[in-house]
Parts: sequence; structure tokens; C-alpha cells
Amino acid sequence: MKFPYGICDFRYINRNGYFYCDRTGKILLLETTKFQLFIRPRRFGKSLLLSMLENYYDVAKKDEFEKLFGHLAIGRNPTELRNSYFILRFDFSCVDPTGKAEDIRRSLYDHVNACIEGFQMLYNFKGFNLPHIPIARDNALYSLKALANAVQMMPYPVYLLIDEYDNFANTVMMGVQGPEGRYEALVHEEGPLRTLFKAIKSGTSGSVFDRVFITGVSPVVMSDITSGYNIAENIYFDSELNDICGIAEKELEAVLQEIVDECGHDPEKTGEALDLMRTYYNGYCFSPAAPEPVYNPTLALYFLKQFEKSCDYPRKMLDANLATDDAKLEYVARLPEGQQLLMDLVQEGKGVEIGDMEDRFGIREMVSDSSQDHAFFISFLYYFGVLTIKGETPDLKLILKVPNLVTQGLYVERIGQMLLPDPRNRDEGKLAAEQVYQKGDMAPLCRFVEERYFKVFHNRDYRWANELTVKTAFLTLLYNDIIYIMDSEHEIDRGHADLTMIIRPDKRHGKVFDVLIEFKFVTLKESGLSAEKASALSEEEVRELPQMQKALETGREQVLSYGDRLEKKYGNLRLKRFVVASLGFERICFEAVGNYDG
Repeated sequence: MKFPYGICDFRYINRNGYFYCDRTGKILLLETTKFQLFIRPRRFGKSLLLSMLENYYDVAKKDEFEKLFGHLAIGRNPTELRNSYFILRFDFSCVDPTGKAEDIRRSLYDHVNACIEGFQMLYNFKGFNLPHIPIARDNALYSLKALANAVQMMPYPVYLLIDEYDNFANTVMMGVQGPEGRYEALVHEEGPLRTLFKAIKSGTSGSVFDRVFITGVSPVVMSDITSGYNIAENIYFDSELNDICGIAEKELEAVLQEIVDECGHDPEKTGEALDLMRTYYNGYCFSPAAPEPVYNPTLALYFLKQFEKSCDYPRKMLDANLATDDAKLEYVARLPEGQQLLMDLVQEGKGVEIGDMEDRFGIREMVSDSSQDHAFFISFLYYFGVLTIKGETPDLKLILKVPNLVTQGLYVERIGQMLLPDPRNRDEGKLAAEQVYQKGDMAPLCRFVEERYFKVFHNRDYRWANELTVKTAFLTLLYNDIIYIMDSEHEIDRGHADLTMIIRPDKRHGKVFDVLIEFKFVTLKESGLSAEKASALSEEEVRELPQMQKALETGREQVLSYGDRLEKKYGNLRLKRFVVASLGFERICFEAVGNYDG
């Protein structure tokens, strides 16, 4: 079996027998609207979707229709519009975002001109005898108008496909490179992006661009060009299109079964592999009414290709091509209250609630977002794939959560860098964390958190001042998805364990422990101590405080109960159980409880 990892050419995938999830049946839905904006996170199959549309509607591929689509859903019931358009396709990820606004304008115009030249060469080569289209090197708007004039003399209109419309603008917006002010120069007033979309809009009124399909990762840029292109219909919340990009679990299960059979594994391996993929990759939902979540296709294909090749799971569950999504979290962390929001999202295991998703908002609204539910921030993170829809509250607010374990790792990594910017300190903390799961020794990690993290918490005004904050600190140091399935607030028979680290099924041969930690927090006010007095106590004196004794006792009961349930659920665990109790952000003590001694 061949998996098209990194391949987004529908024709190539189809003609060469690659794995393909048939979404051609969705074409019927897409034809109900002429001008569409479709939003999905990066690396979610948008380019393959455009390639499928290109091959379906291109008049030059009429003779290939049966070979390309005859065995697919749309081939059994094609629409009247098949193979009836010239296709003009832009890919704005090709636009260089570096330099001044004028440099970006030139790169954008160069790309548009090159696409128009390619359009003319292709269709003349195919025998359509287009009139000459003059290219203005310094003015792609003229070139676009010249194309419109030529097409008006032909029997076929243009289907315009724009891939990653906001790619270079997002890079500029988030200030990755170059001076400030460039983003506004691109999208406001007579900026090149706005004027280009004005020209496209003009082409739609003359029926030259009979259909336009635009993909991107967020509506922010489209909102900022406002009147430049205000005819697109948002289709990205349609429940019928929830799975037009992405892979359904039943599709994965069938493929996993085939790989398991080829590798000679026991049949139970299919369920084990699916459980692992569900934990790490599933959970993306793009409509409150969607029947089921979908898997990120890039992550799923990465896993399947590695599994098929080696008959074993990938060592790293996060594909490096998606690790760059951390840049979006970094950007949010730089915005007012952004750091607090990231902390909240990791600490609030139940997710966050907003009245509704913002479907059109500009950069100014987001930067100045002072709403109580941070709807603009939350919506931004949703569009970039680091939050997803998890349902509705009884009063019909939207619930959003971190979708899966791979994405949680991005949050944890960003918070770790945010709280401990010096990589040497983070490395020291990671070494202390290794003592927990390699030797069952919690003392070095508790000392590190007390000496390093508590100083940070003193200097920052975080709303959370309880065990959740302390748990987050430990999570940033203990997080290791190469060895563990990490879970905070793991539900066990209607109870919740604060932090569980269950060894991955393919790593159980290693000499490491499963870990369960329950966190408790005693405020200085509850203890009747000042920060100075708490700091001066010995470790034994901290432990003997009545409030700490009570916290440890409660935690001891919980961790024993949760641990027994984990043992029953998984079996064959090498479980180390700990209670970690904090006295404000001053002191920590811990207990190892009923531990595995192997």
C-alpha cells in the first residue's frame, strides 16, 4: 500500500494507486455556491481538495474523466459542469513574505503573472487557441484584466482556485520577519492584496471568473481586506463539509487492519494502533453539528507510512512538518493576556466556552480583544488547529478544547519556553524529571520546581494560584510523548487523576515506570503563614503543618484509588504513585504511595 504523504496532486495519486479517501461526492454540495471561502488548519488536505476540483472541472482533462473519476463517487453521478472550465490557479504560499511591503507586492505580482503565463501556454498547447494575453511585469492587475479580455472571446469561463490565500500575509502579520507596519500596507487602503481581490471581484461581475474557490487557514486576512472581496460565502462551518478534508476513523481502521495483516501481527494490534492514533491525532471538529471528529490527514499518513514501512509505530508521534504550528502559540503569547490564555487552556481540562465562533474578524479586533470570553483569541487558535469544537453547553455556548495529545505537546512546550526562557534551565528541569520515571525519585523535580518555577510565579500575575498552576509546571518538565501517553485530568470511573503517564504499548520493553501524580495546594492564608515564614521552614516542618498533613492525606487516598483503577484498566503497569503538595508558591513536599517495587 502506498501512502501519499506530502503529495497533493490528485491526478498523480489517482493514476499511481495511492491511498485516497474519496471526497468527490462533496462536489454536488460545492456547486450550490459560486464564490466560496474554505478554512482549515495548515496541512489538512486543502491543496489536494483544490487539485481534485481542478481535475474535475478542467476542460483540458475531458478525455481523462473516466480514468480519474469513473471509480469514484462523482464518476457514477457526474454533474453537468464537469470539464467545462478553464482553470486558473494561484498558490500564495509561493509569495515571498520577506522585505518591505513593496518587495512583497513585487513577489505577489510576479506569482500572478507567472500563473497567467502558464495558463496561456497550457491551453494553447492543448489546442484551445487563446487570444494573446499581454503580461505587464510591474502591474499584475493589468495582466489579470488582459486574461479576462481574452477569455471573454472563448466559449469557456474561468474557475479560479486560490490556495493558501493568507499564507504570506499571516507570516507578515505575526511579525516573523521584517519591520512592523507591513501587514497594514498589504491589506488596507490600496495595498496590493486588497487591490488584487478587487480585480478578482470585478472579474466575477463580468462572468469571466464564473466560480472562485479560496482556501486559507483563517478569515482574518479576508476580513482585513473587507470591501476588496466581500462576495465569498463562508462554507467552513457547514456540517456536511466537516470531513471533506481529514480522515474518518472507520477509514483508518480498515487501513490499519490491512497493515497488521501484512506485517503478521496479531489481530488485536489493529485496535491498539487505532487507540494510539485516536489519542494522538483525532479530535478535529469544524461544526457543532458534525456527526464525528476527523483525523488530521498529514499526521495520520505520517503514522500509516511509518507503520507500514517498519511494522512498528513511529518513535516520534509529532510530524516535524507540523511542529511549526508552535509559532501561532508564540504569537498569541505576545499579545495582551495571551500568556494567561495559554495557561488557562492547559489548566482547564474541560475546555473553554465562548458565545459563538467569530467567522470574520481583523487583526485589530484580535489585538485589542478585551471580551470576557476572549472570543477573538479563541477563534484564532481554533482556525490554526490548536483548539477544536467539542460540543455545546446546556445554554448553547460553544465548548472548545485542545484536540489531542500532539497538540497538547505544542502548548506544553510553548508554556515551558514562556516560563523558563533560558534553555539551560529547561534542560536542568528535564534531567530532574527523568529521575521520576527512570528511578521513581520525585525529590530532584520538586526541588527544581520550588527553586526555579516558584520564582517565576511570584513575578507574574496569573489568575490561577492553586494546584493547577503547579501541575502545569510539572507537566512542562515531565512531558515526553516518545515514551508516554501523557494525560492531565485523566478520567477513571467518573473520577479524575491529575497527571497520568502511561508507557506507550510499543515502549513497554523499556526500563521506565508508569507514573500517577495527584497535586494539592495549600494557600498561605489557609496556613496562617507569611511567604517569609513559609520559606524559612525546614522540609519536615512544612510537612508537619496541619493543613499540609490534611492535603497529603486526601491526596494519598485519591492516588491509591485512582492507581488501583488504572491497574484494573490497563493491567501490567509498573506504577509509581505520588502526592505532591504545595504551600503557596513557596514550598513543596511529596509522598510516594503504594508503589511498584520492580
